[in-house]
Amino acid sequence: MRLSREGPTGLLTNVLEVIMRSSALLAAVSALLASAAANAETLIVYQAAPGQDVLKLPRYQSSVAGAKALDIDVGIGSAAFRDPKDPANVFWTVSDRGPNFTCDEAVELMGVAVDAICPAAEGLKAGAGRVYPAPDYTVTLYQVTLDPASKTYKVTAAVPLKTPKGKAVSGLTNPLKVAKTDMPRDGEGKPLAQDPNSIDAEGLVRLPDGRFFIGEENATGIAEIAPDGTIVRRFVPAGTEQDFAAADYPVTGSLPAILAKRQSNRGIEALALGDDGRTLFAMVQNPLANPDSKAYGDAINTRLLAVEVGSDAGATTLTPVGEYVYRLDDWKHFAELGASDAKKPSSLRVSEMTALGRGHFLVDERTDEVAKLFEISLDGATNILGSRWDDPATAPSLEQVELEAAEIVPVGKTERLVASSLEGANPRYPGKVEGLAMTADGDLMIVNDNDFGIAGAATEIVIVKDGGLAAR
Repeated sequence: MRLSREGPTGLLTNVLEVIMRSSALLAAVSALLASAAANAETLIVYQAAPGQDVLKLPRYQSSVAGAKALDIDVGIGSAAFRDPKDPANVFWTVSDRGPNFTCDEAVELMGVAVDAICPAAEGLKAGAGRVYPAPDYTVTLYQVTLDPASKTYKVTAAVPLKTPKGKAVSGLTNPLKVAKTDMPRDGEGKPLAQDPNSIDAEGLVRLPDGRFFIGEENATGIAEIAPDGTIVRRFVPAGTEQDFAAADYPVTGSLPAILAKRQSNRGIEALALGDDGRTLFAMVQNPLANPDSKAYGDAINTRLLAVEVGSDAGATTLTPVGEYVYRLDDWKHFAELGASDAKKPSSLRVSEMTALGRGHFLVDERTDEVAKLFEISLDGATNILGSRWDDPATAPSLEQVELEAAEIVPVGKTERLVASSLEGANPRYPGKVEGLAMTADGDLMIVNDNDFGIAGAATEIVIVKDGGLAAR
């Protein structure tokens, strides 16, 4: 600011004016912040009601020398869905594949060296594979009921997944040949047999007729589940169906073949139901490893698939009708919010989406510490289904290309909510947000994946009030 008066007295007068104006500005900013705080979202947090045996798992003690015991419980928060026919306080959720962690993570979790818990074995190098301390855990759908008076939730129905032959479905990896996957080990480090029936359950929707559809993360695909938990059919990328020849249920290769190039353990984790009640929207949580894992590591272009549920001679069909590009946020924006686990593009992943209505969806894009919720719309987005971007021979690939140069319009996205679990966040959300659903009142329900309590986290269900996320 230019000073117009001359001399010491005039200078002092100008300084006082600047201070007064600065004070007024500070007062205005304070008022704005106070107003924003008054209109910020409020959280109603529900904890598990005590005494629920359905949520308990035995403490695990490995026989590996020096290994610490693991206190584990059932994690129910890998996805969420609210059936409009259910009472207002009832939601459906799903567990993923059971307690598991990498050999590297065992160092901190179990207090043992990598080569002690994951020694070299037939077909496995030392340190390779994934540890499953409860390999017999059955992947399960859960109906949960909220009690507003006690701020607790209770599992009011548990629907374990099973094959048509009645065999319980575990979360161990499938014996994949076309796509890559990891090898399972038990809590002693011994190799476990892979299972063609297994499901790594993530996204979840329920159709008006009572059938469930689950997004499958590891192998990747979508599974149809009968109301009693029986796997009716599984839909996988074309050309990979032979990997499931030994499964007890039919497997159809009707999804785009390019999805087989998903990075290991980065398949379909988000699933939503369209307004018509028969179109599923499935999001791959990260860009594909197309043509290789380096492309995956650097990319921000991931894929959103629209598939129509139909029937042919009594058998369910899933027919792709659209494929769109969803562009991940800049990982640096998460780091700026304090997320220490935001270090590169592949630190971000899409873990859930839920329908808002009228072709709008809410997408959960996250690290373990911070989640951003974006409202998206497919209006005007380029449908790349069946185009050269589905051809693995295309170079540069969709994952490597600049969308503007390729004349591809991604889905539009608008940031709606930041859900931080970091200390000092206000309000503070649970970490690893993986389940979203809209309540009957138009509020948002959030549930976290607690990784089966391996690191001590609890499953919490949070209702977000005044978040500005009402159905469209």
